[in-house]
Amino acid sequence: MTKHIFVTGGVVSSLGKGLTAASIALLMKQRGYRVRLQKLDPYLNVDPGTMSPYQHGEVYVTIDGAETDLDLGHYERFTGIDCTQESNFTTGRIYSSVIARERKGGYLGKTVQVIPHITDEIKNAIRSLDQDDVDIAITEIGGTVGDIESLPFLEAIRQHRQEIGHENGLFMHITLVPYLKAAGEMKTKPSQQSVGILRTIGIIPDMLICRCEHHMEEEHKQKLALFCNVDRSLVIEEKDVEHSIYEVPVELSKQNLDIYVLEKLNLHAHPLDMKNWKAMLKRLITPSNGETEIAVVGKYISLRDSYKSIYEALTHGGIANNAKVNIRMVESEDIEKQGAEKLLEGIDGLLVPGGFGHRGIDGKVDAIRFARENKLPFLGICLGMQCAVIEFARNLCGMKDANSMEFNPKTEHPVIDFMEEQKKITDMGGTMRLGSYPCNLLKGSKAAEAYGGLEVNERHRHRYEFNNKYREEMAGKGMVFSGLSPDENLVELIELKDHPWFVACQSHPEFQSTPLKAHPLFRDFIAAAMKGATIA
Repeated sequence: MTKHIFVTGGVVSSLGKGLTAASIALLMKQRGYRVRLQKLDPYLNVDPGTMSPYQHGEVYVTIDGAETDLDLGHYERFTGIDCTQESNFTTGRIYSSVIARERKGGYLGKTVQVIPHITDEIKNAIRSLDQDDVDIAITEIGGTVGDIESLPFLEAIRQHRQEIGHENGLFMHITLVPYLKAAGEMKTKPSQQSVGILRTIGIIPDMLICRCEHHMEEEHKQKLALFCNVDRSLVIEEKDVEHSIYEVPVELSKQNLDIYVLEKLNLHAHPLDMKNWKAMLKRLITPSNGETEIAVVGKYISLRDSYKSIYEALTHGGIANNAKVNIRMVESEDIEKQGAEKLLEGIDGLLVPGGFGHRGIDGKVDAIRFARENKLPFLGICLGMQCAVIEFARNLCGMKDANSMEFNPKTEHPVIDFMEEQKKITDMGGTMRLGSYPCNLLKGSKAAEAYGGLEVNERHRHRYEFNNKYREEMAGKGMVFSGLSPDENLVELIELKDHPWFVACQSHPEFQSTPLKAHPLFRDFIAAAMKGATIA
């Protein structure tokens, strides 16, 4: 039987439930168990695909094309295990399934209610991880205990734990133990009240993970154990780490969290192998090959989570090169006002990430011009590739009006156009080109050199593509089409001939980068930037 761990959060949001769940999954995997992770989100959107990055952060795309919560990125980066459609369910998706079944007569004669029909559908979602190749399933409940919208999910996990038996399920509650500077002490009362809310709906946590800024005293742990009805040994401190989120699993393991989890689930504690992870941390914290500064010019810079996977992949590229990567975050609209020369002065490389809409596009285009003219290493991703094409057309091909149909449907030179299969689609949610697609690389190209082969698969999320009508003309001016779809109809990667390292891709390679194995494009991009960077 698959064992289940349910992760809830209390007191405030943004406690790091996803990071904690990912850390536990890593520890279980490194003890020899087969693990899968899942997040249940209480919002009514069917998925985050139509939500603003300012609202939700980045949209993470799974290998099978699900648009999901960014926590799934943590799951994959920590464990190296691919997430799928079964890894993220929202209230909207749950209700859509129930309502569709009701319309087809699936509940004929019955009144459809939250209990049992919605909770049964949630349990079906949880049971989707009960597979022969899964020893431990970890399910994170989004939101904060006490939120009205979370109640059906909490009731569902209460029922599920009752059905599978206590030895096969574990409730883990992540809570905040704040430090009041004026009083000079930590307070456990918010955590007590959070657990109290859980107990009123029939859930008694087996373990408490206490987020804090300062080390907890023994008296705090004793008090939480007493008032929350949790064994003292199962009150675990999760203090802010000093250098990187990748330290979290090591710190939790020092307190034997993984052993306690296995004991609660009646599983054998195989030896823990964290050798590679600790070696990675050493390179990350004390790199021996100097540092480099990369500018990320984006549209949603003010919310760091908007480009979470981008920033992590840059960090991974630094780890692979034994170097520190300093990220300069630049709003593309600021470049439009102040100029690329002023805001990008002194950088070693430029990355332009994805996005939607016309706002800030001219700033991205100007930043790319700056990188091209100054021979700075450049990596363009999705919209970043499209902007690179627009810049090339305007400044090297004489097409002053060149643009994307997304930004100017009346442009004389639509160098970026709707994908053919997208032209008749009217619904916005879940209708883009999503998921993993194959790509053939040009022999001798920078991309082929990075990947070490000529056939790759990358994840996509876009509606627009390079307009093939301009392929021949741009090739004549020095653009290299270094990656094409197998039928050669879609341009997947471009490069420039007379440039030390200028690569742009239509896909999202950041979704396949991990701290133990940096994505090849990010690794080589950082290596190129290092050539002009500060060497220790």
